[in-house]
Amino acid sequence: MSRTKNILLFVIGAIALLVLPHLLQPFGNAWVRIADVALLYCLLALGLNIVVGYAGLLDLGYIAFFAIGAYMYALLSSPHLTDTFPAIKAMFPNGLHTPLLVVIPLALGLAGVFGVLLGAPTLKLRGDYLAIVTLGFGEIIRVFMNTLDHPINITNGA
Repeated sequence: MSRTKNILLFVIGAIALLVLPHLLQPFGNAWVRIADVALLYCLLALGLNIVVGYAGLLDLGYIAFFAIGAYMYALLSSPHLTDTFPAIKAMFPNGLHTPLLVVIPLALGLAGVFGVLLGAPTLKLRGDYLAIVTLGFGEIIRVFMNTLDHPINITNGA
């Protein structure tokens, strides 16, 4: 395929994904939720394909970076942050209504910082050793998110 045809297909696909929730809304919120979960799994599969398929690295904890970004997104886009900290509530009395285009880069940046923190000491690891370290990191993040209850508890242990 030519380069312009690939770009055109990408743009059409992106527009279709943006329109999909609006097309499914008349059928009920359940269908929108199903589409959201399906697209989330597609995103996770693409991440796994890049790490394992193209890079050839057996990374078993890459999902932890998605979790870090998702927790940051939930923290900044919910009223939970201003309800928990009086200092933030004093600065934003009506709540911290962070725009989507600000929250997503911040969540990506935090996940990237954790990627650098994990990647720096594990640069020379390959094979089983990398898998063990990344699996451990993924489990640490999972247990941390599930048991985090002070000062901020968004997941309620879920």
